[in-house]
Amino acid sequence: MAELGEDGRLPPVHFGHTAVPSDEDAGKTHCEVSVLNGDCGISENMMCSGSPVTPGSQAEGETANTSVGPDAKSDIPRRSSIIKYFWLVALQPTNYLAQGTNQSSCYNIDSVLTKKLQDGRQRKERKKTVSFSSMPTEKKISRVSDCINAMVDGSELKKVRSNSRVYHRYFLLDADMQSLRWEPTKKESEKAKIDVKSIKEVRTGKNTETFRTNGTYDQISEDCAFSIIFGENYESLDLVANTADVANIWVTGLRYLISYGKHTLNMIESSQNNLRSAWLSDLFDEDDVNHNKQIAICAAVQLIKKLNPGLKNLKIELKFKELHKAQDKSESDVTKEEFAEVFHDLCTRPEIYFLFVQFSSNKEFLDTKDLMIFLEAEQGMAQVSEDTSLNVIHKYEPSKEGRLKGWLSLDGFSNYLMSAECHIFDPEHKSVCQDMNQPLSHYYINASHNTYLIEDQFRGPSDVTGYIRALKMGCRCVELDVWDGSDNEPVIYTGHTMTSQIVFRSVIDVINKYAFVASEFPLILCLENHCSVKQQKVMFQHLKKILGDRIHVDSPKLEDCYLPSPSELKGKILLKGKKLDTNCTASEGEVTDEDEGAEMSQRMSIESTEQQTNAPKKIPLLKDLSDLVTLCKSVEFKDFPTSFQKQKPWELCSFNEVFATRCACDFPGDFVNYNKKFLARVYPSPMRIDSSNMNPQDFWKCGCQIVAMNYQTPGLMMDLNIGWFRQNGNSGYVLRPAIMREQVSYFSANTKDSVPGVSPQLLHIKIISGQNFPKPKGSGAKGDVVDPYVYVEIHGIPADCAEQRTKTVHQNGDNPLFDESFEFQINLPELAMVRFVVLDDDYIGDEFIGQYTIPFECLQPGFRHVPLQSLTGELLPHTLVFVHVAITNRRGGGKPHKRGLSVRKGKKSREYASMRVLQIKAVDEVFKTALLPLREATDLRENMQNAIVSFKELCGLSAVANLKQCILALSPRLTGPDNSPLLVFNLSDPYPNLELQGLLPEVLKKVVTTYDMMIQTSKTLLESSDSVYERILQTQKAGFEQQMVDSSTMAEKKQKNKNKVVRGQNLKMCIGTVIPHGGVSLSFPTPLSVSRSHVNMHVSMATAQTGAATCSERKRLFSLKEFPSRSLSPACDLCYGSPLSAMEFHENLQDLAVKEGLKGRKLHKAVESFTWNITILKGQADLLKHARSEVQENLKQIHYSALTCNLSKGGTAGGSSGSTDSKSRRSLEAIPEKATGEEELTDEEN
Repeated sequence: MAELGEDGRLPPVHFGHTAVPSDEDAGKTHCEVSVLNGDCGISENMMCSGSPVTPGSQAEGETANTSVGPDAKSDIPRRSSIIKYFWLVALQPTNYLAQGTNQSSCYNIDSVLTKKLQDGRQRKERKKTVSFSSMPTEKKISRVSDCINAMVDGSELKKVRSNSRVYHRYFLLDADMQSLRWEPTKKESEKAKIDVKSIKEVRTGKNTETFRTNGTYDQISEDCAFSIIFGENYESLDLVANTADVANIWVTGLRYLISYGKHTLNMIESSQNNLRSAWLSDLFDEDDVNHNKQIAICAAVQLIKKLNPGLKNLKIELKFKELHKAQDKSESDVTKEEFAEVFHDLCTRPEIYFLFVQFSSNKEFLDTKDLMIFLEAEQGMAQVSEDTSLNVIHKYEPSKEGRLKGWLSLDGFSNYLMSAECHIFDPEHKSVCQDMNQPLSHYYINASHNTYLIEDQFRGPSDVTGYIRALKMGCRCVELDVWDGSDNEPVIYTGHTMTSQIVFRSVIDVINKYAFVASEFPLILCLENHCSVKQQKVMFQHLKKILGDRIHVDSPKLEDCYLPSPSELKGKILLKGKKLDTNCTASEGEVTDEDEGAEMSQRMSIESTEQQTNAPKKIPLLKDLSDLVTLCKSVEFKDFPTSFQKQKPWELCSFNEVFATRCACDFPGDFVNYNKKFLARVYPSPMRIDSSNMNPQDFWKCGCQIVAMNYQTPGLMMDLNIGWFRQNGNSGYVLRPAIMREQVSYFSANTKDSVPGVSPQLLHIKIISGQNFPKPKGSGAKGDVVDPYVYVEIHGIPADCAEQRTKTVHQNGDNPLFDESFEFQINLPELAMVRFVVLDDDYIGDEFIGQYTIPFECLQPGFRHVPLQSLTGELLPHTLVFVHVAITNRRGGGKPHKRGLSVRKGKKSREYASMRVLQIKAVDEVFKTALLPLREATDLRENMQNAIVSFKELCGLSAVANLKQCILALSPRLTGPDNSPLLVFNLSDPYPNLELQGLLPEVLKKVVTTYDMMIQTSKTLLESSDSVYERILQTQKAGFEQQMVDSSTMAEKKQKNKNKVVRGQNLKMCIGTVIPHGGVSLSFPTPLSVSRSHVNMHVSMATAQTGAATCSERKRLFSLKEFPSRSLSPACDLCYGSPLSAMEFHENLQDLAVKEGLKGRKLHKAVESFTWNITILKGQADLLKHARSEVQENLKQIHYSALTCNLSKGGTAGGSSGSTDSKSRRSLEAIPEKATGEEELTDEEN
């Protein structure tokens, strides 16, 4: 945090092992100081040398200077005592005049400054920077007077020029607050300054042309850079501070000066009696029951502790004692002024104050309009009104005056930011928000391995608490390793080991009690049965008696193609285990044994006589127990071709971690396709005797649904598992990514590049600060000292895995300030997770403080607090990380409520989607027809995005900003000297255009031109996207026609096609809301009398295959107008939305390939290329849909921000894109997997 020393100056700051040079560093150059991510230094080859500069290389006549030694900087005046004079002259002019100084000399300070500067040159000065230390005697930057104070004292800043030169200069604000000066310079002193009244704007970040074209752009921290825009020509002075806190001080102070000018002093004085003072006074008076105007120190400590529970009592008490010592006060009672001062010092967070003043219009409070802007522009809140702001104020503002007047003070703003509303986790995901009507194989299922163990796998104890813990945590798949026990009672333990035993009956009792406490969706019991037939009968009796009707006993139909959905199986318990053949009529039979414990015992050489043999061991199985296994029959996995041909949907294979890893490496595509239809369970390697965990992401990326984890072992892997299953109400079921559910899609689990058909997203995270970091458990070497730093980790597919870390903040665990920004590209957002880890920097070994893991899809944009958890998963009280999150999309799209980022690319450098050649002439000709519309779709998106980026740059904002922020930033420039608008937005047009209201400065003409270009490209996209989409779709129609011709000769040799299309007239369905997600074929087995509920389930499967089951899309419901009550034809398809060509090609692809002479590897390559092309077509159409949504969202933002800034003409708050939506348009969605080609069905869509 920014703090001032006792002498009013800013002591040096230390970043980890990197220190900003102070007195001891005299003689060193800045280039000798190492540069870390969080520092704002420039590398040596980018810095100006200290040698003489040739006339042609000088900028503004300045001499480049990089030395920080006393000799090199002897000509830089230090104004260490200016601040005292400033308050003497500026804030107490009357007293000063009374001492014999006339008023003119009071404000003509040059002669006085000269003496001050001469005194400053006579002694060695410490470098003015910001310290993050929290010594009790230092004062925090927490009000605007502190910022003005620091600016008058001065700071060393780096001045950046467009010729890639960087100059070290010492910047100061004159004590009369009328001018900003810098030294040294070859200019005349009156020219090396900027008048405050000429400053038009202060921009944060690297958002001017000078920064963007400077060769040191990548070397400069975004958080340390700021620009002063001044003069009628909007010139820029581009500066880089040593720390983000110094930059914040200058930005805050300058904006305040711009707003209030000569009235700044009056505003500073009036702001001292603010809402906080009145509120604290009321609190103090309530505790002062004796009306002595003072309270006991213990009462004062408890009162501050109540207001800020994260503070330690000892620290509060120490602060009071330090204050009393400074005042030479012997008594321990606390006065009202002392109470307010200590609260101010301990409870004011500078980083929140700097954010607060950005939106408060430089007031000491946010009014309802200010708060509306913050909620909409920064927090991404939709449909914000003044009532919304008032609700926030009434809920979080502590002062009575603030609640009555509708003002939110700094303390109320802090309360809001630390509330559950500003939690980083999206509250929509706290309840079930995904489509639960997909087949069971389309979900990840929270699973436990050897649930009964509470320690290691070999000697650890077994206990029913393992089941209680797992079930309460939302686990939906638990294991029961059952063996013969004494007294004819089966027991549970790991065979061939020394683990203890628990009675089977007691475990079933616990399961019955806790099975559906955390989730109502089906629970799978993995029954590893090693009992004799006699005790199997006991097992069966316990299961039937205790679990009763909860056990799912309905056998699947042979013709079923998919498992039932979780919704259909609510409240049901599924048994997974071995099952006798259906033709077995005896009371018992034999099955192969599955003994995972035996693998471990062989590894441990406990039973040397028991060796692994090729012949599987046979064990008896009771038929009654066998009949309880219905949807999860355990079978042995042979290979993928065999499984594709013979395995049934209700058959489940278990994979050893090692074998599953080999499959993921050697057959990544086959593994993904296998898991589209079948359940796969992965259990830990037998080598994990210590109960360590595998990385579940390694198998989730392959689509494996059941990854069994050792719940008793905390750490990174369990953090990932727990965090992952939070995203759907902790129900234990998470819908897999759409690309893993689509029947025809290309995805490799080991991809290290972008995923075809999926738009990469950019995650921007700024780690701002931390709160109340505790000392790591077991750490005693450093006492209570904490040196924290933060790791940000991305977990997902290989292309997404990355990590970044902040600098170390030394000796500050209470409120360390990091102010560092990171950017990550997320290629498969649906499978990505973000993990925040806080560690204590130690020479011996960094120690764990806390962590929080969250799915990417659950991130909330804006300013958020991250609650940290301990190693074992408990919430650490009041321990938080304050962050800013922005999610953008490189190529357009993304979630509509999150900001859209575009990367400018000229047509020559654009990457256009291409189709792979299959070497099947008929198919290749069809795919060629898609090349032109795909190219046009890319141009529509890129042109729109390029125009938006150009507009954002002219507004002085980065590409992360949204258009609402752009209009808000631009609004001051659109207002003339008399506060009349120079430009207004005509909102009566669906595409708001700018209308001139008078003479326009030259600088604004470029803004108008760029804005018009943005609107024009947006309009072109909205008006042309439908036709481009239809042409992409036409590729599918043409493919259908061509395929029918090519396959006609083969049809005579085949049995009548079992997948015959049901024409629209036979099955009339209106799926208007389905069409946006494309048509996907649904196969119904025969004989089957189809019910409405059954159709709904399969219709939901279609949304899964088109990616329609995210939280924002799950509300798109299907409507069924007419449904005949009769049996359908064999394996018929319900097709809607578009022709069937894609699926028809897929079904006959091998026959067409053989006809072309392809076989072996060439045949495999042709199939892979086909799925690639289909995935590209779907993805590009989906990107076009997202780009359209982005444009509509942008138009709404322009509309509402124009109303907010009073720059509108015509229109209402109803939304700017209403008329664009009023036209009847066909929705743009992913390319369907099947298309009917039936005109009757197409007619029914419209």
